[in-house]
Amino acid sequence: MDVLLYAACAVGTGLTVLYLLVRYNGYMALLWHDFIYERLKDFLTGTSRPERILKHVQKTAVQGDPLSVVNAIDDFCKKKEWAMNVGDEKGQILDREVSKANPDIVLELGTYCGYSTLRIARLLKPGARLLTVEFNPAYARVAREIIHFAGADDKVTLLEGSSEDIIPQLKKKHDVDTFAFIFLDHWKDRYVLDTQLMEKCGLLRKGTVLLADNVTCPGCPEYLEYVRNSPSYKSEYFLAHLEYTQAPDGLEKSVFLG
Repeated sequence: MDVLLYAACAVGTGLTVLYLLVRYNGYMALLWHDFIYERLKDFLTGTSRPERILKHVQKTAVQGDPLSVVNAIDDFCKKKEWAMNVGDEKGQILDREVSKANPDIVLELGTYCGYSTLRIARLLKPGARLLTVEFNPAYARVAREIIHFAGADDKVTLLEGSSEDIIPQLKKKHDVDTFAFIFLDHWKDRYVLDTQLMEKCGLLRKGTVLLADNVTCPGCPEYLEYVRNSPSYKSEYFLAHLEYTQAPDGLEKSVFLG
């Protein structure tokens, strides 16, 4: 009996420690949610996390209402499964900065399931447009369905492929001069490279706002060093938390000075 009680206490303590680590340590959160739990759930259900998000949206959100879709994804990520969206807390910072910039044309690098795409699209003024780039074909397929369900097709163009291939084609193939607002939320090791590529391709104008997610967790020190030390940018850091956790994270806003 004492052995069973001891074992139960040990299991309970272990689970508590695991919960706290996943809740408050960003790297443990990513390890658990992205590499352990997601793969186990995929194996057991025969579906992917994006597909499960899509199903939840179709079941619970109001068709044609982007905010309802955003709220449904938040609900899924809080109550069912964590997912790598910008999330509700940092999403409010994104909303604020998009509203302040009032952009006529936006570029998003990293669509995933279309969560931040819809956060941005719903705030755009009439005639404004958003180009969003997604490398993963499976993510792009789900994102197209979610964007269509939300009724945002008229404002959003999803470009499937690598950022390094698509960025040089934006002027000729997609009638782009320069962007007013750019949201970076793709591979962190591409942040600096793609920012420099956009500079080279003449896609930035004086006053262009670059907002980069996850600059603390998992982090992108090379990007922060670049924008914070370049005379071409004025940068500001917004402290927040990794999506749907209490682990420290943040967004970096950098205004291109020309």
